[in-house]
Amino acid sequence: MGPGGRDRQRDRGGRDLPPAHRRGRGAGAGRARGLPPGGPYAYVEIAFGPFAGFLCGVLLWMIGSMAVAAVAVVFATNVAQLVPALQHPAGSAAFLVVVFALMGGINVAGVRLASSFNTVATVAKLLPLLVLLVSGAFAVRASNLAWEHAPAVADVARTSTLLIFAFAGVESALAPSGEVKDIVRTVPRAIFVALAGTTALYVGLQMVAQGVLGAELATSRTPLADAAGRALGEWGRTLLLVGAAVSMFGYLCGMVLAIPRALFALARDGFLPRVVAAVHSRYHTPTSTFERLAILANLTLLLLYAACCLAAWQLRRRGVQAGGVPFAAPGGAWAPIAACAVIAWMLTGVRAVEWAAMGVALLAASIVFLIARRRQRELYDRAVPS
Repeated sequence: MGPGGRDRQRDRGGRDLPPAHRRGRGAGAGRARGLPPGGPYAYVEIAFGPFAGFLCGVLLWMIGSMAVAAVAVVFATNVAQLVPALQHPAGSAAFLVVVFALMGGINVAGVRLASSFNTVATVAKLLPLLVLLVSGAFAVRASNLAWEHAPAVADVARTSTLLIFAFAGVESALAPSGEVKDIVRTVPRAIFVALAGTTALYVGLQMVAQGVLGAELATSRTPLADAAGRALGEWGRTLLLVGAAVSMFGYLCGMVLAIPRALFALARDGFLPRVVAAVHSRYHTPTSTFERLAILANLTLLLLYAACCLAAWQLRRRGVQAGGVPFAAPGGAWAPIAACAVIAWMLTGVRAVEWAAMGVALLAASIVFLIARRRQRELYDRAVPS
């Protein structure tokens, strides 16, 4: 009898389910049957097996590492414009240590507190943007919105690969899914509302910034703050700088919430040391634990999104679902295919050196996977006599 033995379970089509999915049918199944913590990692593992799931878990960790590093640097620089004492490198480093310690404490306290904190941060960062959106509309010059010529298709693809960074983080809502009640209703609706609202807000802000600054937009280091300063005066610029700092802080909070749970899922399945899967005794939460950098982060992100789209198609085909009535996504079975086509087009903007870096990372991850699987097999053979 092989690993799993009598504990093997199958989907509606009779196929064996991987370990993460079998665990989802156990004690934690009341919250999300078949969908344990880990988000994209868990979904892809269920659909395509442990190797594909492991690579997606590594991609998720890479996204967080690169994106958090990039945003943290800009965050410290932005705050230093408001607090001159932080302009010294030592001051910025100490500031970031305090910030991440605070976010780590909030994260350990559980998803509910972290989500509540993120909600407060979201409201605080949206208010300055809405002020700029409304007041800046009266300072827009129509001549600044006129197109002189259409951009080249290759330039649009490359820019889109960078722009996707603005929408990154939506997958964070999936990582703690095992700790969320009624995820069938909560998570899909939250993602759709967030994406629709974010897109509308970004389009409006782009129109205002372009209409107010014109050609100066391309060279501005703080475009929204400069547009607010032009439309509202110095107090408007300060308001947007504060809003940008709060926005980046909220982003960092979201990533700190998601990344430990992805690492927790990898450790839970034996691909990382078990100590990483340790949970807090009281809160039961995991406790251990810009152009080229952004492009690399976004390449990782797009590959992860493509894997999730394929997993969604596969899980739908096999009839694997969480507890309750599945969420009916617009487009049904065609939506993942269309999304993969768009992602493939966006990836045409990635350069060879960036693909090479990604290939090296995935090769290293594959070696780690093979070593971990071999160790798991050896431990199983010792525990179960042949």
